[in-house]
Amino acid sequence: MTKIFNKDEGFTGLEAAIVLIAFVVVAAVFSYVVLGAGFFTTQKAQEVVYSSVDMASSSMEVLGNVHGNGTVNPSDPTLSRIDALRFVLGLTAGGAPVDLANTNLVFSGSENLTDLKRADKIKATNLDVVTPIASATEGGTWYIVDITNGDKGSLLDNQKQVTIYAVLPADNKIHPNDSFSLEIKPPVGAAYAIKRKAPAGIKEVNILT
Repeated sequence: MTKIFNKDEGFTGLEAAIVLIAFVVVAAVFSYVVLGAGFFTTQKAQEVVYSSVDMASSSMEVLGNVHGNGTVNPSDPTLSRIDALRFVLGLTAGGAPVDLANTNLVFSGSENLTDLKRADKIKATNLDVVTPIASATEGGTWYIVDITNGDKGSLLDNQKQVTIYAVLPADNKIHPNDSFSLEIKPPVGAAYAIKRKAPAGIKEVNILT
């Protein structure tokens, strides 16, 4: 009688070690790839958050009151009007510098919406962008009439204060009790809106609230 023996040969110790090492290497590479992808995703998410914060928050603020220069009609006060707006602009705490040479102003009154143009002197290449207020007379134009705590260039940076003088167009003046909005749109970041109301009795110089 021939006896048939079924032999199940197992792995030797060396073969088992090779297989184990192969599994460890594959697992390590896979873990590295997963961790790398996770770090990359986290970094991109942070960039998006920081970018969104920069875009959603304005770097500018109005320092002090907003004044309106008016023309008074003594015979009929209802025909008196505000012809120009004057205010001081500065950066918020920790705000990024703003190039006023690329900033737009949009005036919204009771009559229509107007894009105010920058004065010709307000250019990034000019070392002095200040226009004397006596020469700031063109309607539908905004000027820089004074700069303190900094150079005379168009860049609004830390501690610098810029006085803006916006002359309203002839067809979009502010009348007594009129509400209006002046929107300042920087090249980067959210727009800053100034919303005020004219007093019932307009004077030559008015504090707008």
